Amino acid sequence: MQYRRLGQSDLEVSALSLGILSMVGGGSWGAQDEGEALRTIDRAYDGGINFFDTAENYADGESERLLGRATKTRRSEVIIASKVSAEHLAYDDLIRACEGSLRRLNTDYIDLYYIHWPNPSIPLSETMAALEHLQQQGKIRVAGCSNFGHKDLGKLLLRGRVEANQLPYSLLWRAIEYEVMASCAAHQVSITCYSPLEQGLLTGKCTSPQHVPDHRARNRLYSCQRAGVEHGGRGVEEEMFRALAGLQRLCDHWGITMTQAALRWTLAQEAVGSVIVGCRIPDQLEQSLAALEVELPPEAWAEVTALTDGIKETLGPNPDKYSPEDQSRYDRYPE
Repeated sequence: MQYRRLGQSDLEVSALSLGILSMVGGGSWGAQDEGEALRTIDRAYDGGINFFDTAENYADGESERLLGRATKTRRSEVIIASKVSAEHLAYDDLIRACEGSLRRLNTDYIDLYYIHWPNPSIPLSETMAALEHLQQQGKIRVAGCSNFGHKDLGKLLLRGRVEANQLPYSLLWRAIEYEVMASCAAHQVSITCYSPLEQGLLTGKCTSPQHVPDHRARNRLYSCQRAGVEHGGRGVEEEMFRALAGLQRLCDHWGITMTQAALRWTLAQEAVGSVIVGCRIPDQLEQSLAALEVELPPEAWAEVTALTDGIKETLGPNPDKYSPEDQSRYDRYPE
C-alpha cells in the first residue's frame, strides 16, 4: 500500500480508501449482508487500507454505525472520515451533528470531518467557527470539504483551513481538471476522489447503454431521455461506450483489468490524496488492491487519457454530475 500526507496535516492516509455507503444496502446497491460487509472492511485493513469514509446521512446513520462496529478494536490504527450534511452547517447544528456522528461511530474523535455540500444560506464564517471549536475540543483532528468548486474553496480558505476536498473524479468524469484540481494543488488541499469507477462502468461489466439500469443512469453522462433524468442534456452515451471499448482493448493488450487501469490512472493525477472505492465484498476489493501493482510507461497513460478527452470537452467544467451549469450546486457562496 502507498500512503500519502493529507493536505498540510499529519495524517498519512492510504492511497486507496474504503467507502462504507454501498455496504449498508438500499438505493442503487440492494440488500447487503452485514457479515460480508465486516469481512470486506477487515480485508481492506489487512491489505493496508487505513482510511475509511462515511457520512451522517448515509442510510440514516447506519453507515457510521457499521464502521463503528468494524473499527472498535483498532480505532487508533485507522483514519475515519465522516461528513456533516448541508442542512447542519449553522454553528449549533454542526456541533450537534458531530456529537451524533461520534455516538454512532462509537469513538471520541473523527480524524477528518467534511462539510458534505455547500450551503450558501449559512455563512462560511459560522460553519468554520464550529469546526474550529470541535478541533480545539479534540473531537475532530482536521476539517475538510466535499463538492466545493474552486471559487467556494477559495472563500472557505479565507476563513479557516481544510485539508481535503472530496470530489467526483474518474477517467469518464474529469470536470475538476478545468479549475478545481489546480486550485486544490495550489492550496495544498488533497483531493479525495469518489465514484472512481463510475458505478461499475469502468470495471467493464456494461458494454452498451442498454446494459445500464435507469436508476444508475441519471447523471450528465447519460441522455436526458432516460427515466428520472433532470439535467436536460444530451449526454455522451455513444462517446462513453466507444471510449470504454478502447480502454478494454488497451487493457487486454497490457494484461490488466479495466478496474486496475481506471484506479491506477486516477491515483496518478495531480493533487489526488486518496481514491475511495465502494467495494461490497472481499473479491471486489482484491481487484481494487491489485491496481496498486500496475506499472505502465507515461506514454501508455497518455493513451488512456486521450480516450476520454472528447468526453471531458463535451461535458465542460461544471463538476455537478446531475445539474446543468445554471443550476450547479458548486460555487454558490456569495461574493
